[in-house]
This record gives sequence, C-alpha cells and structure tokens, in this order.
Amino acid sequence: MARAQLSNPKKPLAADAPVCEASLVHLDNVRQVQPEVLETNQAQRMAEFFSALSDPHRLKLLSALAQQELCVCDLAAAVKMGESAVSHQLRVLRSHRLVKYRRQGRNVYYSVADDHVASLYREVSEHLNE
Repeated sequence: MARAQLSNPKKPLAADAPVCEASLVHLDNVRQVQPEVLETNQAQRMAEFFSALSDPHRLKLLSALAQQELCVCDLAAAVKMGESAVSHQLRVLRSHRLVKYRRQGRNVYYSVADDHVASLYREVSEHLNE
C-alpha cells in the first residue's frame, strides 16, 4: 500500500476524537475515494438544499405534506402557523424543489415534489427515531 507522510502536523482534536496515529496518507485509499468526492459547486448546491431543511417550520410543513397533499389553509391549521408564514416557508421549499403545487379552480394544493423528497424525509425521521 502506497503511503506518503503529511507535511503539516495534525491540528489537536478533542480528547475523545479518534485520530490516525501514524500521520500517514494512504494513497491507495485516497485514489479510491477521490473520484467520488463532490466538486465544490455540487457541494455548495447540496449545502443550500440541506439549509432549506434546517428550519423546524419547514420540516413541520414537510411532515404534513409527506402524508398528503394540502392547501395553505389546511397546512396552516395542521402545523398551527399563520397562512402568511406558511406561504413564505412554502416559497422557500418550492425554490429548492422540495414541494410542488397544483391549481384546482381557485385553490392551490401543495405536495412533496417527488418520491426522493418523501423518502429523504422518512429516512431521516426513521434514523432519528432509532
């Protein structure tokens, strides 16, 4: 296995943090994972996506929409928020393609954007409940 010594000493970590004792880079390991490491622009897009999920109000809206399609009035009542606040949070979620809407006459109904979003919500919820 190819190895290269690090030129910079490691920064001190918390006392209980696992560390690499030898301060060596395993080039075979690096070469194996490097092609799959995110490009900076992709990492930025993902960070923005996850930041949209970092608000508890938006997560409450997603939790309701993961169950069924709802209009703003029903969403506001379900999550105990004002309609204006719900509309604002829905705009954020829509801008990140987490929710979509459809018009039916004068009513607008919101739902999760696709199965990926619903699955992501369920997976995180299940992970936190373990």
